[in-house]
Amino acid sequence: MTSVYVDDVAKAHAFYTDVLGFETRTRMDLGGGTLFITVGAPQGAQRDLELLLEPGQGPIAEPYRRAVREAGLPAMVFSVADLRAEYERLRGEGVIFVQEPQEQGPVITALLDDTVGNLIQLSQPKD
Repeated sequence: MTSVYVDDVAKAHAFYTDVLGFETRTRMDLGGGTLFITVGAPQGAQRDLELLLEPGQGPIAEPYRRAVREAGLPAMVFSVADLRAEYERLRGEGVIFVQEPQEQGPVITALLDDTVGNLIQLSQPKD
């Protein structure tokens, strides 16, 4: 499990499941409006990593997230089998890309806004 800091856990959960296609692995209401949610690759895919959607406010997370975003760096990189097809599918879902697909050495990459404070890079090895 690894954490990704987000502006809004419920909004992140909706984006990562409804738009990106992850599945909910854990969803617990801890009380007081605090949710503990993890998502991962859909059933049938390798189940070796879960993302903990973690509140991104606070003296450590907030400056870190801001600096990474302002530098244009992705918070995470996801490999995809067909980047151009995934780019078109996600654009059709209203996802905003800050970098369209482009070749970068041995890979093709694109950079999207996850709507909750992070940039996410999609990557595909060139054939």
